[in-house]
Amino acid sequence: MNGAPTGRGDKRRRSRASAVPRLALVASLAAALIGALGSAQAWAQASARPGITVAATISAEPAGETAFGIRVGPADAVPRNSFLRVRGLPPMAALSEGHSIAPGTWAVSLAALPDLRIMLPAGAAGRSEIVITLVGVDGSVLAEANATLAIAAARQLERGQPRRDATGPPNTATILRAGAPLQPPPEDADPRGPAPPPTVTPQDRERAQRLLNKGDAQLEEGNVSAARLLYERAAEAGLAQAAMALAATFDAAEFTRLKLRGIDADPKEARRWYERARQLGAADAEERLRRIGGR
Repeated sequence: MNGAPTGRGDKRRRSRASAVPRLALVASLAAALIGALGSAQAWAQASARPGITVAATISAEPAGETAFGIRVGPADAVPRNSFLRVRGLPPMAALSEGHSIAPGTWAVSLAALPDLRIMLPAGAAGRSEIVITLVGVDGSVLAEANATLAIAAARQLERGQPRRDATGPPNTATILRAGAPLQPPPEDADPRGPAPPPTVTPQDRERAQRLLNKGDAQLEEGNVSAARLLYERAAEAGLAQAAMALAATFDAAEFTRLKLRGIDADPKEARRWYERARQLGAADAEERLRRIGGR
């Protein structure tokens, strides 16, 4: 009789003793699971950080436009209202979208990236180190990338291809390389030759109008070089108002109206662009040409 209780007590003690390792195993598995979940969450957070993708070297030529291929993603990791800050561009360069916030520095919205282009004036050359920064609405730096803009001025001539400046025909060096006879132009002829008004599609006109508006904004900020470049591209697309606006930046009589200071007038350039505006149908071009002696 005295042995029965002792047997039941032994069983209970053995049961409790066997439960300890099982509890330890469960606790160990739970800790491992929590650790794995924490690692997965940390990995997901790290992989969700936005990044910038851009070519290491962007090859460009003066007096033209070059695609500025920048991608930012993943989309769900990019905060709303963030934008790109592009630093290190040549001071006379301009971007087809965004606005200049300092010489060589532009702010660009992410929505403009698919059509973003670098526009360079004639005579640009050399290499520039560009820094592209993704900036949050609070000014925080979310991502950064670097690229080199390589401007090769002589590339087309080395290939023997006709090279054009912003508005003119192939230059003398190109004509000679092509083996064409060189005929001196008449003394009173425009060395660039008359250019017929281009056929402008609605899409081209809309783009040219955007360039004109951006040129106006740059001029208001005192960035004359960028404004001229934007006006020039819009005029090349066939927008008469852009040719008039560009001519005015060289016309001393317009400097007061435009509030331009610290730049020199260039009657020859003013006359050339007023003439182009007249060809494109600008009503006021004729009067300004007479004023500066262009007709």
